[in-house]
Amino acid sequence: MKKLFLALMVLLNTFVFASDINIWKNSTLNKILERGELRVGLDPGYMPFEMKDKKGRIIGYDVDMASKMAKEMGVKLTIIPTSFDGIIGGLLSEKFDIIISGMTITQQRNLKVNFANPYVVIGQTILVDKDVAKNIKSYKDLDNEKYIISTRTGVTGEIVARKFFKKAKIITFETEADCVSEVLNGKAHAFIYDQPYNVLFMSDKGKDRLVHLDTPLTYEPLGFAIRKGDPDFLNWLNNFMRQIKEDKLLDFHQKLYEKWLVDTEWLKRVQ
Repeated sequence: MKKLFLALMVLLNTFVFASDINIWKNSTLNKILERGELRVGLDPGYMPFEMKDKKGRIIGYDVDMASKMAKEMGVKLTIIPTSFDGIIGGLLSEKFDIIISGMTITQQRNLKVNFANPYVVIGQTILVDKDVAKNIKSYKDLDNEKYIISTRTGVTGEIVARKFFKKAKIITFETEADCVSEVLNGKAHAFIYDQPYNVLFMSDKGKDRLVHLDTPLTYEPLGFAIRKGDPDFLNWLNNFMRQIKEDKLLDFHQKLYEKWLVDTEWLKRVQ
């Protein structure tokens, strides 16, 4: 009886080991290492996370983050530009290995993909026409039929706009530039979008023309998105983030934050 029990235990351990090996073989991380290439999906229209410079090269916070990730893996980096409204579909159809595109972690998105631990936390804020702002004490005052609010199609800003503003007219566009241009051109009264973008816009084109309601309406952690059923890749990403955040000797995470979200020197490369 004891021999039978031992035999069953050996057989069970063999099955478990084989199962673990199969999980690793099918892991995206394993395929990246075998291929020698990390393929990153992003939408190069979200300053300062990903955008094109004057020479057409894609630069930004997320590009530097992806470069660091590829370096730690010992592989080359390939950026695959993808429209944001189709970026999850691109990931699920294996057009790329990971989404690093300023994507907010939401429960709805989490039903389709898995997220690593957040790498930045932001929130939605509002840019208001300077003349309109004279009558606005808080965001609640904008929820009026006489106001038009612009935001980008398919992003958190649109979700927030439709949730917080039931009376105001909501209009959407494919790019942030088109959205905020509506306000600058007097065709809309306010623009809702991510805080980093709005801060940077106010330091340049928005100065003396718009007012920034800078108290975030939301808590929005940004995370790397990967396909479900891949514990090895998720484990690596979480440890990667923990290391770059806690390593104060290299201080990569803080330097990256200051380079793209505090300093505005990079604006000269895109304007």
